[in-house]
Amino acid sequence: MFLYLVLPQLVFCNSTVSQPVSNMSVDWVGYGYAALVASGGVVGYVKAGSVPSLAAGLLFGGLAGFGAYQISNDPTNVWVSLATSGALTGVMGKRFYGSRKFMPAGLMAGASLLMVAKLGVTLLQKPQQS
Repeated sequence: MFLYLVLPQLVFCNSTVSQPVSNMSVDWVGYGYAALVASGGVVGYVKAGSVPSLAAGLLFGGLAGFGAYQISNDPTNVWVSLATSGALTGVMGKRFYGSRKFMPAGLMAGASLLMVAKLGVTLLQKPQQS
């Protein structure tokens, strides 16, 4: 799903139409996190046949990809990414606490917690003046 959000951006950003150069930085960490979440849902479906895992992975991966897209356009717009990673931290953290199994709940809880920390640092930084 997040490829539908990213692919047009990649195609139009690399076009030869003269556009002003922007200082837009790409949120590679956010896109990587989105890919991790979506691929986790796909792996859960392939290994265990879990349709809810596939649906949740693609939904949250798509939301995380959309949040990374928003951060790439405006570095202060972290709210979708923060809500997505915060929700996954809570849900997967609870599953990890109950099962004590690192895969997949511990990995996703840890990655989501790191994403929440990254976004929290972004919110606490002072805006730069241009």
